Order: sequence, then structure tokens, then C-alpha cells
Amino acid sequence: MKTVIVGGVAGGMSAATRLRRLDETAEIVVFERGPYVSYANCGLPYYVGGVITDRSSLLLQTPQSLAARFRLDVRTGHEVLAIDPVARTVSVFDLAAGETMTESYDELILAVGASAREAAGHPGIPTHTLRTVEDVDAIGVLVDAAADNPSALVVGAGFIGLEAVENLVRRGIHVTLIQRGPHILSPLDVEMVAPVEAQLRSHGVDVRTSVTVDTVEAGAVLLSDGATVRPDFIIDASGVVPSVDLARSAGLRVGPTGGIAVDARNRTSDPHIFAVGDGVEKVDALSGTEALVTMAGLANRHGRSVADVIAGREEQNTPALGTAIVKVFDAVAAKVGWGERQLTAAGRAHRVIHTHPASHATYYPGAQSMSMKLLVDPATDAILGAQIVGGEGVDKRIDVIAVAMAGGITASGLMRLELAYAPQFGSAKDPINQLGYVADNLRSGATRSLQWHELGAALDAGATLVDVRTAGEHAAGSIPGAVNIPVDELRDRLAELPAGLIVVHCQVGQRGHTAARILDQHGFDVVNLDGGYRTWVAGTSLAVQVPVRSA
Repeated sequence: MKTVIVGGVAGGMSAATRLRRLDETAEIVVFERGPYVSYANCGLPYYVGGVITDRSSLLLQTPQSLAARFRLDVRTGHEVLAIDPVARTVSVFDLAAGETMTESYDELILAVGASAREAAGHPGIPTHTLRTVEDVDAIGVLVDAAADNPSALVVGAGFIGLEAVENLVRRGIHVTLIQRGPHILSPLDVEMVAPVEAQLRSHGVDVRTSVTVDTVEAGAVLLSDGATVRPDFIIDASGVVPSVDLARSAGLRVGPTGGIAVDARNRTSDPHIFAVGDGVEKVDALSGTEALVTMAGLANRHGRSVADVIAGREEQNTPALGTAIVKVFDAVAAKVGWGERQLTAAGRAHRVIHTHPASHATYYPGAQSMSMKLLVDPATDAILGAQIVGGEGVDKRIDVIAVAMAGGITASGLMRLELAYAPQFGSAKDPINQLGYVADNLRSGATRSLQWHELGAALDAGATLVDVRTAGEHAAGSIPGAVNIPVDELRDRLAELPAGLIVVHCQVGQRGHTAARILDQHGFDVVNLDGGYRTWVAGTSLAVQVPVRSA
């Protein structure tokens, strides 16, 4: 059995090495257009920034090492130009020799990934993406050659763009960051990205949202907001698109997302051709429909599973949750599943929960604050998604929620999880458990909540806003129109409250919940402002219009 693999990075090499472990007799040929295989592309920005100092550490394997250990025939500098599904051959161009040859296969795996979006030319300004070792080498040359007070323009404020920004700043480069959308990190909701944007600005980054490149002339870039910048170079991190030209020319089906369509076993519309990686459609865990999820973990896992299928094992993909994380200076942002904006756009009913716990017991030194957001199905209590922003502890909490979603644990069920506790690592009521307590209160009707972006409409309709924080907290910053009655005085001042809806709020939501319980039991119509003053400030600080969620 001869298997040919097109693409020698994450998915391709995972498939090749797994197949060898399963079948010592298989003939396995890997074609890679570039000069490198099996490299750590997720580490590339950190080599630019000098965090990773040894370039060779990013090159995990070479054709020689793969041949020695796995008996793989890995050919770099070989570009597959065409597939003949009937003859089961591929046409391959040897870049060094300048010759085209034909290679036969029994099974073919496409692992060609995705490519940067086609960007407009930038005359007179070097422009690079940040996806390959060659990109990093070219950017390194530009950084080293930059004059005094060097500057760069980064286009796109997604995960790769933010990693690029951080590492350029580490090298002493002034960065202008532009984002086409209304806020950075578009997979997250607006109130959750406010701390990350604050981090960027505190490190001197010129952040401009709802902005694109208008024109480039004589080394000057005119932006759509009227500003002009003169960067030494540009990094284009505006996104990627699936590389499907090879598949399309072979008559393989391309799905509605623009990625290669595959079944649960990564088989394309041709029974002898498989596809894995960023260029392939995944199945979304929440909707069950096709989605593009460009994550290295999925590429590696699907590469492994396709090898199992070829070797005759019963194996298939699980739907994708889209779990992701990024660190930007001292801020960490992570997400899993769907966000509020995505749920609202799909017309899917949901509850929203915001909490602001500490990473570990506050009496133990070094505790860091987190902002957590949980999205819940109000009918089934299923977890629909989560977003967490903070510092230490964000990674383990998002992973717990991802596991809970995969295992079918409900939002209220989070309160029953028995998690490791010591003051250095968490709290006796872990932030995950706290999310579960809030979810259970909402599920059972013990409390009702209002979101930060729903407050204005409620006040316009005649609701009364009561700030139950201390007088000092209220004086330090308050929501316009709020009446200050500290929660400890609330029972003695009930007569001051008018009829109609009462919206209570504190700093993060916990005292607000206590206040809401007091007022509810005294016959008031009351809701708690979810996430409190802190969430309201984060949401309103970026002044982005958010649609009201579905009921």
C-alpha cells in the first residue's frame, strides 16, 4: 500500500508518522513545497520577539531524521501541481531540478492547509505574513536593518496579529495595529476584549479599529480613518483562506464554507483521497454544520485519525469546539464554543453569566483577577460557550469548561465539580464552581439578571438603578443615574425605593445578587446587573453597539 501525502507540516506529518507506527510495510511519500517540514509554526512570532532564541528548536524534524526513524520518503522543494483521481497519480514539480514527474498512489492525503488572504500591494514597503519559517527569516532581517525609532504596521488583530504585535514591541518597534472590525480579537465579545486592548495601549501600541488600508504611496500608508503612517514594514495578519485549488482542479467537492468537504473519517468526495488541516471543513459541535476551525491541535489530531482509517481502524472525528487561547503581554484571553454575538446572530436563545473571580485565594500573595463569561442554553442548561480574560489561571479554567462541554456537563453541573484546591492554585469555591452557582441560581429562578448592553433600554422604560456598593466605591466611579444604597443598609431603606423594576448592581455581581434576594423577598420586582459595574465599564468603554440578545 502506497500513501502519498501533500503537505509536510502539522496534519501531514502527524498522518505520516502515525501511519508508519501502524504499518511498518506501508510505502509513505511526503511532498512539501517549502524547504522545511514538521516545524513549530505556532512558535514563529516568539522567535521574532527573541523569546525563543534558538531557531533550530522550531525545526522539529528534518527529511533525514524522519527517514531514519520512520522510513518516510520526505521530499522538500516539491510542489504537487495536479491530481489525476482516475489514474491515481499526482504531477509533482521539483523546484531544484526544474522538472515535473508523476507519482502514483493508492491513498492520497491532502494537508495543504490555508494561505494568507490576498492582500493589496504595498509599493515601497516590505510586506510579509507570519506563517512560515521563511516569513520569520525575512521579518528578522527587516527588524535588524530598521533605522532608529523603527515602526511597523500590523494589519489584523486576531490571534496571530496580536502575537506579532507583542513580539515586535519586545524588539523596540513602535506598532500601529489596525483591525477591519469594530474591536480586536473578533472571536470574543466586546466587553471581554477591553482588558486586552488596554494592555496593548499601555505598551504604546496605536490601536485603530474599524480601520483599513486606503492607499499606499511613496512609503506612506493612508488609513481609512484619515491617519497616515510611515512604517518600515508591514505584517499582514488579516486572516487566511483554505488552500483548495488543488482539490478543486481534481474535481473534489468544496463545501459551503470554502474548505474541502470531508466526511467524519476525513475522506473527500473521492474515496481514495483524504484531507486534513486548516483547509478542510470541520463539524461545529454546537450547530452540527460545517465550519472552518484553523487550530493546530485539530490538524494534528485529524492527521492521526486519517492514518488510523487508512490502516483499517474504526476512527472518526469529533465535532470541533474551537478552543483557543492567546497571551498579549500580561493579559491572557481564551474562548471555547460560541460567543454572545454569534448566538444572537443565529437567533439562538441563551443566558449570559459574567463573573470576576481571582486566580487563586486572595489572601495568598499574587492572586490575579479574571473576567469570565459563560453562555448557557436556557432550556437545557447546556454550556454553549465561554470566554475568559485575565492572567494566571485562565488556561486551566478554559480547559475545564472545554472538557465539561465535551462530556455533556451542564452549566449548573459546574458547581459540583471537585477540583484541586490549595491557596496557591485556586479557591475553596473555584471560579468554575462559582460559574455553576450563578448558573444554578438563574436556572432555578432564585435570581434574574440583566446584561450591560440591556441596561439603557431598561432605564429608558422607567427602571430604577440602585448601586449597592459602598459610598466610597460609588464616588470613585458610577453608572449615570444610579442611586447609591449600600447592601448593608438596604433592609432599613426599602421605603426609598419606588414601585416598578429595580436594577441592582455592585462591582462584580456578588453583592448585587445578595441585594436582589433581599428585595425579591420584600416583594420588589428586581434584577441584578450581570457582572456588575466592572462588566458595564468594560462593555461601554469601547462604545460598540451590541444587539439585544434573544430571549
